[in-house]
Amino acid sequence: QVQLVESGGGFVQAGGSLRLSCAASGPIFSCYAMGWFRQAPGKEREFAAAISYSGGDPKYEDSVKGRFTISRDNAKNTLYLQMDSLKPEDTAVYYCAATTGSYYYYADPLRYDYWGQGTQVTVSS
Repeated sequence: QVQLVESGGGFVQAGGSLRLSCAASGPIFSCYAMGWFRQAPGKEREFAAAISYSGGDPKYEDSVKGRFTISRDNAKNTLYLQMDSLKPEDTAVYYCAATTGSYYYYADPLRYDYWGQGTQVTVSS
């Protein structure tokens, strides 16, 4: 079983940047495809970005394409999300998640086996 701990959230003005990290412990990190999801108040959890086991083939939700970059360092057991040109609508709790399942279902939160506790991102206008 893998444990996930997010960090790097905070308060930033619109147009600013934040870098989220997700530290993983447990079985071999490279055995998991990883994703970032977010949940705004009163809304369902939604997909933001995902990355395959090896670090290739990144996927993004349309509203974050060109602004967010997902990456991973398997040697450090860490997942990252670089968020640039942040907008107020990016305000949410951001969660990292891990799956041993098919990367085909990268956007479906039900396909992920393990979740972190979340980190708050607040973007002011």
